[in-house]
Amino acid sequence: MGQKTHPSGFRIGITESHKSSWFSDMKTYSNLVEEDYNIRSYIEKTLSKASIAKIQIDRKLGQIEVNIYTARPGIILGKMGNGIELLRSQLKNQLKIDRKIRVNIVEITEPDREAILLGQWIAQQLEKRVAFRRAIRQGIQRANKSNVEGIKIQIAGRLNGAEIARKEWVREGRVPLQTLRANIDYAYTRAHTIYGILGIKIWLFKGEKIKI
Repeated sequence: MGQKTHPSGFRIGITESHKSSWFSDMKTYSNLVEEDYNIRSYIEKTLSKASIAKIQIDRKLGQIEVNIYTARPGIILGKMGNGIELLRSQLKNQLKIDRKIRVNIVEITEPDREAILLGQWIAQQLEKRVAFRRAIRQGIQRANKSNVEGIKIQIAGRLNGAEIARKEWVREGRVPLQTLRANIDYAYTRAHTIYGILGIKIWLFKGEKIKI
């Protein structure tokens, strides 16, 4: 049986970096990890329609800097442009954070090159009762238009409402999962259909990063 590991965790320090950047002593470490988790969970829940790909948290002296990478910055900013200020106040009040919070919005210009956004799009198609093979094919076409070097999509569960759950996957191009210098963007998401939950895994190979 193969021993699997998370593609992003496998490459931390080589092609990937941590999603949180800070240092603390052992007494406060667990509290800060929980606070990071609560910040991410709250933002993803309240801004679920904003196509958020990544939330980067940096801690400095008495300040938390939250960078939100999104394909739809207009949804976060709001019609009046006060969305960031509103989100900052909600984070402080809901999570009871006493430190200063700074929120930055980073726009993603090519959403089809982000595995999590592509996975969310496939999940939406499956929830609309699109056949899973058609959803996979359309997802691969979208990724190919954004010039990725390889893609692998796997869907597991009661596919097309079948009685017995199974797993189907399709790969196109190169996806070298054992190559550490390979820039692999991995994401897992779920589609909540009327016949159960379908798990969607996506691997995008964006080329190799070579340190000079």
